Order: sequence, then structure tokens, then C-alpha cells
Amino acid sequence: MEKYEKLEKVGEGTYGKVYKAMEKGTGKLVALKKTRLEMDEEGIPPTALREISLLQMLSTSIYVVRLLCVEHVHQPSTKSQSTKSNLYLVFEYLDTDLKKFIDSYRKGPNPKPLEPFLIQKLMFQLSEMVRRQALFPGDSEFQQLLHIFRLLGTPTEQQWPGVSTLRDWHVYPKWEPQDLTLAVPSLSPEGVDLLTKLLKYNPAERISAKTALDHPYFDSLDKSQF
Repeated sequence: MEKYEKLEKVGEGTYGKVYKAMEKGTGKLVALKKTRLEMDEEGIPPTALREISLLQMLSTSIYVVRLLCVEHVHQPSTKSQSTKSNLYLVFEYLDTDLKKFIDSYRKGPNPKPLEPFLIQKLMFQLSEMVRRQALFPGDSEFQQLLHIFRLLGTPTEQQWPGVSTLRDWHVYPKWEPQDLTLAVPSLSPEGVDLLTKLLKYNPAERISAKTALDHPYFDSLDKSQF
């Protein structure tokens, strides 16, 4: 990481810290996301691998921050003979983040409504915010689908016409749906009802962002800001 100069820390979350930095050779500003790798971990954590693969897959999208490169750094520890291992994701540097972007739409002389797809994306994180962990964790698409089917039940033709014609459909076990309240015990009944409607398999039956905003779960919010 000698080719980058850290300028300031701009954020910190569950999985690491984010720094504003400058590439010494070009003067280009970048964002460095630093993730500490624990010594007892075997290789790079699945969560980091999933993030990297998704960012690489979406690298051509104008709506997703670009991942420029990945740096795996080993540093001698000052307290022992072992070494520390850090993973750095190098991103293009942006002047704002999602929260600031949303605030800019809500404030000012002419507040702008949030785009429906953005609202729906944020509401879909409802369960993760309540649980403080992913509702459907998985190291691959296959494993994530297994988690989904175990909780929501394997979708049927009656629930989602045409689902049985999808690729590799025959490899998935047939599970019955479980009680969703067991997965999110701290969520209110109104929240569980909203989450259930957000997780409908059939897109035609899934609640829209506009309708979701009128759900009783949000009655305590000032909806004039949306």
C-alpha cells in the first residue's frame, strides 16, 4: 500500500474502515476500505469474496461505485512475532455517500421525492437492520437460495407460475414455509406483515415501494419527507 497516501478516515462500519487517500504516482483520489483478517480465518472471508465478486460483476454500471483493485497486505505485528493481514478494496472516490445523497433530496427549498427503486431497496434491508445480520446469508447463490427456501418454503407453481421451468430447478429440496416471526422476533406484527409482502416470490404479487410507504409499519414516520 506504499503507493497510496491516506488523507483522512471518512467512515467506519462493522466490517472495516474507509479512508480517503491519494495515489502518489498520479495524484488521483481513491477510497480505501480496510478489512482486518483474523489469524484464525482460512483465507479471505466469504463476505469479502462475495462483495468483490458482485462489484466486479457490476463494474460497468453507472449506478455502482467502481472497484479499482484489491490489495492483500501482510504487516509484522509489534506485539508478537506474528503478522497482521489486511485486505484493502480500492474504490473510485466519491464526494458523497448514500445517506448524504438521500438527505440532499429531502432538504433544500425544493425537496425531491426519492426514486421508487431506491425506497424499495432500502425497505428490503428491513430484516437485516432489525436482526443486525443478513436474513439469508450464503457464500454462493446456491447456498443463499437454500437459506431462502428453508425459511420461506420452496416456491411452487401455484405461488409463482413458471418457476419449475427455471434452470437447475430439480436440484432444490422441497421445504414448507416457516413462521417468519421466528427469524425476526424483535420485529412488530406490522413489520412482519410488511416484510412478508416484500418477500413474495411472484413479482406480480410483491408490494410496490409506493404502497409499502402507506403500510401501517411506517405510521410513526413523517411521510411528507419522502
